[in-house]
Amino acid sequence: MPPTTRRKTRRRTLRQILGGVRRRVRRAAGRTRSVWRRSLQLQVVTSTLVISVVVVVVLGTFLYGQIYRSVVDSSTQSATNEAFTDRLQIADALAPETDDPAQSTDSGKQGVVNRLDEVMNTVAGTGEDGSGKRYDVLILNLTTPGESRASGNVVPANVPEGLKQSLRRNIKNHRFDKTVASIQTIKFSGESQPRLTFVVVGAVHQPDGRNYEVYHFFPMTEEEEMLSNVRLAIVVVGLGLVMLLAAIAYLVARQVVTPVRLARQAAERLAAGKLDERLKVRGEDDLARLANSFNEMAANLALKIHQLEELSQVQRQFVSDVSHELRTPLTTVRMAADLLYDAREDFDPMASRSAELMQAQLERFESMLADLLEISRYDAGAATLDLDPVDIRDVVLRAIGDSEALAERHSTRFELRLPNEPCMAEIDNRRVERILRNLLFNAIEHGEGRDIVVTVGADRDAVAVAVRDHGIGLKTGEETMVFDRFWRADPSRARTIGGTGLGLAISREDATLHGGWLQAWGQPGEGSQFRLTLPRTAGADLKGSPLSLVPPEIEMRRTWRTSMTPVLLPASADGAGHDED
Repeated sequence: MPPTTRRKTRRRTLRQILGGVRRRVRRAAGRTRSVWRRSLQLQVVTSTLVISVVVVVVLGTFLYGQIYRSVVDSSTQSATNEAFTDRLQIADALAPETDDPAQSTDSGKQGVVNRLDEVMNTVAGTGEDGSGKRYDVLILNLTTPGESRASGNVVPANVPEGLKQSLRRNIKNHRFDKTVASIQTIKFSGESQPRLTFVVVGAVHQPDGRNYEVYHFFPMTEEEEMLSNVRLAIVVVGLGLVMLLAAIAYLVARQVVTPVRLARQAAERLAAGKLDERLKVRGEDDLARLANSFNEMAANLALKIHQLEELSQVQRQFVSDVSHELRTPLTTVRMAADLLYDAREDFDPMASRSAELMQAQLERFESMLADLLEISRYDAGAATLDLDPVDIRDVVLRAIGDSEALAERHSTRFELRLPNEPCMAEIDNRRVERILRNLLFNAIEHGEGRDIVVTVGADRDAVAVAVRDHGIGLKTGEETMVFDRFWRADPSRARTIGGTGLGLAISREDATLHGGWLQAWGQPGEGSQFRLTLPRTAGADLKGSPLSLVPPEIEMRRTWRTSMTPVLLPASADGAGHDED
């Protein structure tokens, strides 16, 4: 495999791995956000934990800072005082015994060396007066190297360069009483690890012109260990305090959230129809009063629902009884009206016209009575299906045949788009044919004399019929209202074909009884389309429809408009640009 191909393969594999990691991280973050949003107890505990951590960190930092300053300031002040005392002893020990420079002989130099050794033993803690001192001293005489001394493992290289330069500037400016001090981390000769050391530097000036640099090295090991223990104690106590506060927040949140969770579960069961659901009342606090209020609300709600059910039952029974009771007088009136209608040629014109009007209104009344009876059966839950395997194309043709006379009176033509293969489905032939007739009558009434397109489609799971008119159309939001009982898009518009206002409502009930869909689409000036979708097998769940709810020409127009929308290009060298939202 060529090297370029291998590199591309490695990069592709790396991108796939990174993509998988990002997806897992996003899923984990999504699950965490979901748990966070849904758990009030987790939100309370987490908020308390975060606030507690912030408070403990701030207080711990402040407390540690105070202890640190107290310990360090005390140690450095004591060390500075000791260093000052040692410099005084060194100055007194190194002072010449006579003011006559002529006596500064070799024996005098030997006396200086002896006195330097004695004072070094004193200040370094190796003599009788300095026993027990824990610091080291370095005395440097740059003009006479033989008069330099050091205790312990201290060497001139251990002196920080910054302190050394500051001391020598003070000597150069004759500021011999000036002291320079600093805390440094120094690795001494013979030691494997550096130590935190407080270094105090000062100068000793002699009348004969000799200058001594005095460096004191005070180890801060004990202070560092004590501060480390203090820091550990603060961290442990802080963590314990945070955990204690988190536990307290958990218990308090649980005490409050548990009744709320029980109330939520009771409300869900109440919403599911279990009207006898109640909460247990414990105590007399706010949560107890909440439970009392919930129980009162549930009782009132159950009473209202029971009353509404009784009222609905009475109304359904009334409609059913009235519909049945009207059958007998309607039959008698119908017989008399038929006689008058058949003899209308013998009447004067006004009486003949009255007979015709009465005949037409009786037909409408009979249709309305039939629809009311059908609606009452749906309301009572008594509607059933008489299923048979039927070719939906035959049902469509029969419905169109029943509608042709009405279409001719309104100068409307049907355009059929039927597949060549059979579209078999288990349906109630009578109910589906009634649905299609209602859709065709509705299209004729609102199609304004234009062609009506009837399309049949089928796939593996469902069959569908779409009825498309080119009339006044539907406004936004009317796609669902059109199936309401006695609903009119324009209340001032009279029904031209004598409909009852229940046709589409019954059609939707018939479609739902089949486990199907009856949906509407419409736009003002573009007409409307109703789509009936039914499962091929009775009882199967619908996952989609073979036909689109939006007419194909409307969908193509939308796609064309989208493709013709100008594309905003980025800024170019000639100054063209684009606006950003």
